[in-house]
Amino acid sequence: LRDGVCVGHLTSAMYGHTVGSSVGMGYVTAPELGTGRAWFEEGRYELEVAGLRCSARASLRPLYDPSSARTRM
Repeated sequence: LRDGVCVGHLTSAMYGHTVGSSVGMGYVTAPELGTGRAWFEEGRYELEVAGLRCSARASLRPLYDPSSARTRM
């Protein structure tokens, strides 16, 4: 849900040990073709799990550490 409106669906979810939190992957459909990146990054996102709504954060960037900076700490 984005601002209370269904805009997509979750296809998979699990705990991401590398990022230290739960991670879900899915599809979000923009209201019109050509909607910019800002539309996806703005708004309030929620996932409905077993009838309960949980807050979520959308990300268009990879959820891993490509430079391995965290593993070198």
